[in-house]
Amino acid sequence: MFHMFEKINAGQVYVIAEMSANHGGSLENALMIVREAAKAGADCLKIQTYTADSLTIDCDNEYFKINGGLWDGYRLYDLYTDAGTPYEWQARIKKECEICGIDFLSTPFDYEAYKIASFELVDIPLIEYVASKKKPMIISCGMASPEEIQDAVDACRHMGNDRFVLLKCCSEYPANWEDLHIGNIPDMKKRFHVPVGLSDHSEGNIAAVVAVAMGACVIEKHIRLDGVDSADSAFSMTVREFASMVQDVRNVKLIAKGPDYSLSERESDSTIFRRSLFAVKDIKAGDIFSEINIRSIRPGYGIKPKYLKDILGKRASRDIKRGEPLTMEMFGDYFGRN
Repeated sequence: MFHMFEKINAGQVYVIAEMSANHGGSLENALMIVREAAKAGADCLKIQTYTADSLTIDCDNEYFKINGGLWDGYRLYDLYTDAGTPYEWQARIKKECEICGIDFLSTPFDYEAYKIASFELVDIPLIEYVASKKKPMIISCGMASPEEIQDAVDACRHMGNDRFVLLKCCSEYPANWEDLHIGNIPDMKKRFHVPVGLSDHSEGNIAAVVAVAMGACVIEKHIRLDGVDSADSAFSMTVREFASMVQDVRNVKLIAKGPDYSLSERESDSTIFRRSLFAVKDIKAGDIFSEINIRSIRPGYGIKPKYLKDILGKRASRDIKRGEPLTMEMFGDYFGRN
């Protein structure tokens, strides 16, 4: 069972650990990432389902070569060959997720599963096909205009599938903070009327924390093992970093709860140290209350300071010792007259 909407509906953050190419060509590394992601608190392990032939063609001309960035000089075909997760591993990886108690998610680049990657957002036939399966969907929106996102949303709804989440994404690897535009998240929620999360390629925890504070309900982040290099390791978190991020985003949800003006038990215990009205000199019955003999001071055992102006000029109904908190009964028949 896929638990994403259960967590979202409960007001929690659903955290996806993206393996991508970080298995480094080893099934054992892939299974270790599953285990470590589960220990780190991930709700889901995500892989990418494709072959180089399903994404592109084996061609050497300039259209199929990458210029600049993390993968400068790569042919697309070679990059996807190196980064792919073999189909024959995927049942075993899914089984390991079940053993570890986390969800399994795949990005379908060729009509197979749950997640639509940013680069496939404009492939409306693919989105319609996946949506027709009536499974929960996650759609990354890197590089997308509002109109392109709307096309994808309409495609899902046209196929009768309303169970999808949009992910704000900056398709840079790694992504610069100034390019993330996480302020789009509340706008996307309002504009498209669906849950919105973040697929984060930036360094560290800060983008995920800010995103959750701004309403993100899903966080997707790449995870890697120490010492395993891959096409994606340069912008991926170590297991320890990922665990720290998970804890941080969980804490953001606790911190950002509200509106709720009730006091915690510990905060209630502190109210006694607020200011209140006290006698600061001995006062005899019939004496007039003045700024000389009463003051607003800590602690909070007396009348609230907001009553000070009402009390000044009134007479005491009994003797009051210095250091005694003022109470309403001290004014008796004298309250309301000079």
